Amino acid sequence: MNATMKKFGYPETLIKDYRHWVVLLRPQQVTLGALVLICKDDVDTFSKISREAFSELKEVTMAIEQSLEECFAHDKINYLMLMMVDRDVHFHVLPRYAQTQRFGQCEFSDPGWPGPPDLTRGAEAGEVVTRQLIRELQKFFTGE
Repeated sequence: MNATMKKFGYPETLIKDYRHWVVLLRPQQVTLGALVLICKDDVDTFSKISREAFSELKEVTMAIEQSLEECFAHDKINYLMLMMVDRDVHFHVLPRYAQTQRFGQCEFSDPGWPGPPDLTRGAEAGEVVTRQLIRELQKFFTGE
């Protein structure tokens, strides 16, 4: 486990564990279904990840996009690789929505739509809805 995985709640927020990557539910839901995709390689720049991690990234992004589409029917998807605070290679994966979405007892807006996502705002889903989101996404990632 690297520091970025820990910061984003691993293992409690784990959606899917791959050989070189983990997919976690982003604790602050900037948009409904926001994820963090984190490389397990001990590197601090994208160009330094292993060939195996690059190769597996294709499989992982296909699973992310298919699962998010089936689960939430987003309008767009954004991958943000910022790495300004957290040194480990990672992406913020943000499904984007033209309309406010509901899941459980929460409403999730996308205040930046149709422009860049606003990372300063997001729904605090609470523990119950967070657990529901994790379970729901895990089902789509595993094909259940």
